[in-house]
Amino acid sequence: MEIDDILLEAEEKMTKTEEVVLHEFAGVRTGKASPGLVEGITVEVYGAQMRIRELAGLTTPEPRVLVVTPWDPANIHPIEKAIQKSNLGLNPQVDKKCLRIIMPELSTERRQEFTKVVRKMTEDGRVAIRHIRRDAIELLKKRAKQGGVAEDAEKHAEKELQKLHDEYIAKLDAHLTHKEKEIMTV
Repeated sequence: MEIDDILLEAEEKMTKTEEVVLHEFAGVRTGKASPGLVEGITVEVYGAQMRIRELAGLTTPEPRVLVVTPWDPANIHPIEKAIQKSNLGLNPQVDKKCLRIIMPELSTERRQEFTKVVRKMTEDGRVAIRHIRRDAIELLKKRAKQGGVAEDAEKHAEKELQKLHDEYIAKLDAHLTHKEKEIMTV
């Protein structure tokens, strides 16, 4: 494996880590409705566990209203029960062939709890990025011992990996700042 391949693979993994953190952020409630909040909730239907996004259309017709429209109207009550059991503090209302979820106002304490959750998600992302950097450096050293990489090239690649690491950590921090601001905005 060439140095460029190692660097490219590390960057791809870091990008995926950033995407995972952003996807997790979507599941954290703010004052406004977001399909990401409920799309991952699993529902037992047809004798199997399925995610809501596989069973229904999710829309936000108003900033604080989320509408879940099951493709099969028979699934409306299992979806309702799954949302109630999800510990998100949401109470869906059955409205003919869809569920309406009106987002309640968040208390200051609840907002602070969500901020802590988001910080933990970000820290998990940082740890993952550090692991990616460490694994790539180990791979570089292994290649250098095998004689496939010159010492100068190895040092240069390590510096590039550190730059990538710093760049992605900064991106995660920026996402965290934005999400915290979004959560704390009343």
